[in-house]
Amino acid sequence: MTMIANSARIAVLVPCYNEEAAIAKVVKDFRAAMPDAAIYVYDNNSRDATATVAREAGAFVRTELRQGKGNVVRRMFADIEADIYVLVDGDDTYDAAVAPALVEKLVREGLDIVSGQRVATGESAYRPGHVLGNRLLTGLTSMMFRVRLNDLLSGYRVMSRRFVKSFPFTAEGFGIETELTVHAVRLMMPMAEVETRYKERPEGSVSKLNTYRDGFRILFTIASLVREERPLIFFSTISVLLGILALVLGTPVVVDYFHTGLVPRLPTAVLSVGLMVLASLSFASGLILDTVTRGRWEDKRMAYLSIPGPQDLRLPWRN
Repeated sequence: MTMIANSARIAVLVPCYNEEAAIAKVVKDFRAAMPDAAIYVYDNNSRDATATVAREAGAFVRTELRQGKGNVVRRMFADIEADIYVLVDGDDTYDAAVAPALVEKLVREGLDIVSGQRVATGESAYRPGHVLGNRLLTGLTSMMFRVRLNDLLSGYRVMSRRFVKSFPFTAEGFGIETELTVHAVRLMMPMAEVETRYKERPEGSVSKLNTYRDGFRILFTIASLVREERPLIFFSTISVLLGILALVLGTPVVVDYFHTGLVPRLPTAVLSVGLMVLASLSFASGLILDTVTRGRWEDKRMAYLSIPGPQDLRLPWRN
């Protein structure tokens, strides 16, 4: 019997906050690139006419009252039913024309996520501070989670249904990009990265990203994910640091004891012992939590595998 693939339902997800100047063009460009896709704009308490402009441009407009990009994306993933999801920022910096090629790659190769690696087309499109921060955070995440990506914080991603519907959210703000990548890596999902043009914002559109504030938030998100997903590494690192501090403080006390038979610095001795006990407890906690995390990983993996992959879908423009 010949299997007939279902025609893919494609949803373009656009989280927005004060993007009145750019959102109409984003909707128009994605409508031209993928006429059969449903375009959803989720307004996140904008103080301008973002929602009105998006609705007039032909998008389905909804509202998320909890502030933060992570909250908006969480709501989108929960609300919208589709086979393929295209997540893109509403600032008109990403190239809509390449979306069909990204979707084609996802379906043809049976991938779960295809990320758009940003290639700046103008000097002010990608600020040097953001480039440096992205490289540092990407490098740190690559080391901790063995991620083989060049642009961890890209806001342009094409995802399968089984990726979206098996994704457990914790991030509320810009840490969502980090969490998306780590989720895919930890569940060993097939993924790829494709270079895409990254344009300057249109006049009147202002970046919501604060280099230092959001950089520290993303760094905290990475640390939290290491604690949750790699607890043995996280707590072993704490254990080693506490153990070294205990040895530094306690070694002179032990040396004095062997020379004189006395413990002249009793508070230091007590502190050293306490630190070594904490180091042992931290390592033991890492071992226990690593076993628990393994069980959680197996549950998430089974939930992921219970949803059909994208390889049997038929794209609308290929019917």
